[in-house]
Amino acid sequence: MNERVYRVFTEKKPEFDNESLSILHDINTVLRISGIEKLRVFHRYDIQGISEEDYQKSRLSIFAEPPVDFIYDEELPEDIIKDKKQHIFGREYLPGQYDQRADSAAQAVQILTHGEKPIIRYASILLFYGEISSLEIEKIRDFLINPVDSREAKLSKPATLIENREEPADIPVLKGLTAMNKTELNKFINNMGLAMDLKDLIFLQSYFKNEEKRDPTLTELRITDTYWSDHCRHITFLTEIDKVEFEDGPYRNVMENAYFKYLESRKFLQDEGGEKSVCLMDLATTAMKLLKARGHLPDLDESDETNACSIVVPVEKNGKSEEWLVMFKNETHNHPTEIEPFGGAATCIGGAIRDPLSGRSYVFQAMRVTGSGDPREGASETLPGKLPQRKITVEAARGFSSYGNQIGLATGQVSEIYHNGYIAKRMEIGALVGAVSRSAVHRSPPVKGDFVILLGGRTGRDGCGGATGSSKSHTEESIVKAGAEVQKGNARKERKTRGFSKNPKASV
Repeated sequence: MNERVYRVFTEKKPEFDNESLSILHDINTVLRISGIEKLRVFHRYDIQGISEEDYQKSRLSIFAEPPVDFIYDEELPEDIIKDKKQHIFGREYLPGQYDQRADSAAQAVQILTHGEKPIIRYASILLFYGEISSLEIEKIRDFLINPVDSREAKLSKPATLIENREEPADIPVLKGLTAMNKTELNKFINNMGLAMDLKDLIFLQSYFKNEEKRDPTLTELRITDTYWSDHCRHITFLTEIDKVEFEDGPYRNVMENAYFKYLESRKFLQDEGGEKSVCLMDLATTAMKLLKARGHLPDLDESDETNACSIVVPVEKNGKSEEWLVMFKNETHNHPTEIEPFGGAATCIGGAIRDPLSGRSYVFQAMRVTGSGDPREGASETLPGKLPQRKITVEAARGFSSYGNQIGLATGQVSEIYHNGYIAKRMEIGALVGAVSRSAVHRSPPVKGDFVILLGGRTGRDGCGGATGSSKSHTEESIVKAGAEVQKGNARKERKTRGFSKNPKASV
C-alpha cells in the first residue's frame, strides 16, 4: 500500500451552493445569530492506498465535478483562511461510526482503479465570515456537531489513516455477582449502564447461583440485557393493567364501547384457552386473535420465522393465477431519532425493511408518520439535553428519504404531526409493504449440518446496545454517551440483498 496520504478539498461554486445557504438559514432562525456575512463549506477527503496516477484520475471524476466544484489540493489557499473576520472548524464522524460518504468514495476509487480499496476519511470544513463572538461560535459548533456520533475535526493532516486496533481481551467473568446484595446490585446496574431493573437482575442472579452454580460472563449478561429490554420483550406493552378509567370528553363513549367490546372478546378467547393479562399488547392483538378464532382469516400466512405480518393473495401473472405472500411491517425509532436524527430515521425504514426481507419478499411501498414539537422554535426554547426540534425534524426527514431513495423505495404517505406532547420524546414510525411469489419461499426448521451465511455490508461499531439504549431512562449526560446505540445502515448493500427475492434460485 502506498503510504502517502493525499488531501483534497472541494467547494460548490456559488450558483450551486445550496448547502451553505441551508446551514446559514438554520443558524439565523434557530440560534437567532445574524452577524454572519458569509459561510463557505469545504468537503475534505484524506486518501491513502492509491498511486499518484490514480489520485489524479479520481481527483476530477470522483471527488469533484469541475462544472460545479472548485477543487484545492493539500491546503486551502491562504487568501481564504487568513481573513481576520473568519472563523473555521471542521466536523467528522466519531471513530467506528459508519461514514457512507467516505465508504462510497472508496468504492468508487476501487472501481476506477480495479485495485485494492483505499482508506478514505471525510470531514466538512466550515468557514464563517463576519462579526461573530466566541460565544456565538461555540453555540454554532454545538448546534452543528452532534456529540452522539460526531466530533470536531482536526485541521492538520495525519501522517497515516491506518488504525492500530488492539486484539480484544478475553471475555471476563463477573466474579462475585451471585453474592451481591441489593445495594451492590443497584450500583452494578448503574455502573454497567444496564436496561434491566433490580428485579430482573435479582432473577438472573438467582438463576446463575442456584442453577448454573457460577458467576455469569459479561457476554451472558449483555445478551440477557438485550433480550429482556423493552425493545425486544415489549415490557411496557406487557405491563399488567389493573384499573381503567375514562375521562369526560367527546370520545368517552366511543372509547368505553371499544374497551367493553375488547373485554367481551377476551372472555371468548379465554373460553377457548387463552390466558393473557389485560395489557396494551393484548389490547392491540385481541381483535386479530378473535377473527382468527372465528375462522375469518383464511388468508393469514403463519410460520415460526415470519417477523412481518403476512397474508396469501391470489395474483394474475401471464394469464395464470398464482399465490403470493404480501407482507406488512412497521417500526418505531423514537429514541434513536431523538438523539441522532439522520441515522435514527434512516434506520427506521432500513430496519423495517429487514423483516419482510428475511421472509424473502421484495419491499416496494412505504409510509412515514412522525410526531414533533414546533420546528419553528429557537434553540433558546429547547429543553436541556435535547436537540432543537428543527434539527430533529429536518435531519430526520433527510435520513428517511436518503435511505428510501437509495433502496429505491417509494414512500407514498408522509404525515408529520406537530404537537407539544412530542417535545419530550419524538415519534418516528416507518411502515412498508413487500411481496413475493409463495413458490419462491421455502421454510423449514434448521438442522445440524446446515450452513449459515452472514449476508450484508460492513458498517461500524454503531448499533451496539441499540435495543437496550431505547429501553433506558436517559439523562442529559447519558445521551452524550449513546453514540453506539444508533445504527447506520448500508442502504446499497440492503438494496442488493433485496434483489435476491426476484431470483428463485436465491430465494429457495
